[in-house]
Amino acid sequence: MADVVMPQMGESIVEGTLTKWLKKVGDRVERDEPLFEISTDKVDTEIPSPAAGTLTEILTQEGETVQVNAVVARIGDGDEAAAAAPAAAEPPQPEEAPKEEPKAEAPKDEPREVELEAAPPAAAEEELTGPVSPLVRRMARENNIDLKSVKGTGAGGRITRADLEAAMSGKPAEAAAAAPAAAPAPAAPAPAAPAERAESAPATKPSPLKTRVEPMSIMRAKIAEHMIHSKRTSAHVTTVHRVDMTQIAKVRAKAKDDFQQRYGFGLTYLPFITRAAVEALRQFPVVNASIEGTNVLYHNEVNIGIAVALENGLIVPVIRGADEKNIVGLQRSIVDLAARARSRQLKPDEVQGGTFSITNFGSFGSLFATPVINQPQVAILGVGAIEKAPVVIGDAIAIRSMAYLALTFDHRLIDGALADQFCLKVKAVLENWSDQIL
Repeated sequence: MADVVMPQMGESIVEGTLTKWLKKVGDRVERDEPLFEISTDKVDTEIPSPAAGTLTEILTQEGETVQVNAVVARIGDGDEAAAAAPAAAEPPQPEEAPKEEPKAEAPKDEPREVELEAAPPAAAEEELTGPVSPLVRRMARENNIDLKSVKGTGAGGRITRADLEAAMSGKPAEAAAAAPAAAPAPAAPAPAAPAERAESAPATKPSPLKTRVEPMSIMRAKIAEHMIHSKRTSAHVTTVHRVDMTQIAKVRAKAKDDFQQRYGFGLTYLPFITRAAVEALRQFPVVNASIEGTNVLYHNEVNIGIAVALENGLIVPVIRGADEKNIVGLQRSIVDLAARARSRQLKPDEVQGGTFSITNFGSFGSLFATPVINQPQVAILGVGAIEKAPVVIGDAIAIRSMAYLALTFDHRLIDGALADQFCLKVKAVLENWSDQIL
């Protein structure tokens, strides 16, 4: 018998939430085969089975949060599984419960008796007011209106829906009764049945649309918590700069085919922007810093977090030592981290330690946005869609590949002038790109 425990996914992690079992009791599992998924403050990932055998017992259900090293399941051999199966298949103990049903059901009959006793007053009410449709009676009950006080204008003095609505609004019912009053008396009984059906029709009217309520996923709840924390911590300000990406577009178009054949993955715009951001961070190290109380922590490493959109949320894996990588190295890291983020294969250390973040909302067609700072960092760069647009150059109009870069910064530490200087450095590197790719 082998115990399956909640692993410690990093030094600062003390608990984890089990989000999904990939196997059920009685299933055969192999060693290192994915067994369940967990979510922590840092990462969502799959946990492999520590041993081969049969899953005999699940101690922690989906959605439960437990401390690290807590036993969440047990794996045994085939004999233990066979012994456990009959016990799991035993029916519930209270077999004698049906014998008690007559006594237990007695109180359930009481409401029916009360309803029957309440029927005579309703009949008496109809004698005073004439036949009343179920709709009218229900409306009167819901609005606490005494039908004895409502004057009926329908056939035979019957109270109609219009009479009740008039009584509810305080308007006289004579206006609603004008047409029926002018009709000959002998003809009145004939339309009575159709009128009754017309008044009863709204009773089958569909009820108002109901909302669907479901709890947030673990990841969504943590994202919400982090976003609120960031807004409460930093003084968010965003500055937007328009950048001419024509030179980068030409370099990429010339190299992308050979790049794909040589390295096995495509060449995007993001490593160019990351490289330009690294150059700007070197020149303005305060943008690569963080705040701790009243102290400023200047980081010697440049670790760039790249936001990756998932099916049900967002995660920001980190490219460590981004200042030491060229375009090929940056693109390789971006592709690798994004792929493993979407397959839940990231390690806790790969989503912490970032000093600056980049989010590429332009990949979804957005021109620019105001991203939220990834704490404890002090800035994040947002990249908009790169589109061709007419641009005035000198006294001429030219078609250029343009994009908006939005820098959100913490105004507690970074002033607007410095933030704009940072953006101008990024802009200059991109617009005057001269480095070789291959």
